[in-house]
Amino acid sequence: QVQLVESGGGLVQAGGSLRLSCAASGRAFSSYVMGWFRQAPGKEREFVGAISRNDGGTLYADSVKGRFTISRDNAKNTVYLQMNSLKPEDTAVYYCAASPVTFRLGARPSEYAYWGQGTQVTVSS
Repeated sequence: QVQLVESGGGLVQAGGSLRLSCAASGRAFSSYVMGWFRQAPGKEREFVGAISRNDGGTLYADSVKGRFTISRDNAKNTVYLQMNSLKPEDTAVYYCAASPVTFRLGARPSEYAYWGQGTQVTVSS
């Protein structure tokens, strides 16, 4: 198992930046594909991006491509989400998640076995 704790959320003006962190504890962080999802009020949980275990491969939702960057530091058991050029429509609770399905970068919540508690990101216009 792995336990995940997100941090770094907050209130930011449109056009600003935030960096979210997700600290993992438990077994073998580097053995998991890591993903970020978000959920706005009244909407379904939405894929943001994912990063492979070791080679830095990434996958992004079209809505964030070119603005958001995922990275990980396996020595620190941490995955990051750098968010630039934020828009009001990016407002949501952001979750990190760990997937044991390692042969591809999953975009569906059902592929992820472990979830953090979420951190709120609010972008004002």
